[in-house]
Amino acid sequence: MSLYKKKLFEHYQNPRNYGVIEGYNFKAELTNFSCGDSVLFQALVNNNCFEKIAFQGQGCIISQATASMLTEYIINKDFDFVKNLSKEDILNMIELDLGPMRLKCALLPLEALNIGINNLK
Repeated sequence: MSLYKKKLFEHYQNPRNYGVIEGYNFKAELTNFSCGDSVLFQALVNNNCFEKIAFQGQGCIISQATASMLTEYIINKDFDFVKNLSKEDILNMIELDLGPMRLKCALLPLEALNIGINNLK
């Protein structure tokens, strides 16, 4: 198994920031109905900055591992930072080239966060 696949599998088996945040003031969720992947983020946000974030979800290794990696990547980052993340940033983060269907799995967590940010404004 290559190194990047090990990284993804590690985040899937031992997700970072998985769970619930009591008293959250940010919530974002999204489901990909074509494959059944889903993700739900809860966060404590102060001055448009993610001070603490957690996720729950179900689905494939790619969607759930990406959600885990994103929670680590955006902690203490502001909304503008998250909104400026691109498909290429996600692909670099997960270190994997994906076809169109699997790309949707990887982008699901970022799309959920952007919807949540837009709903707050």
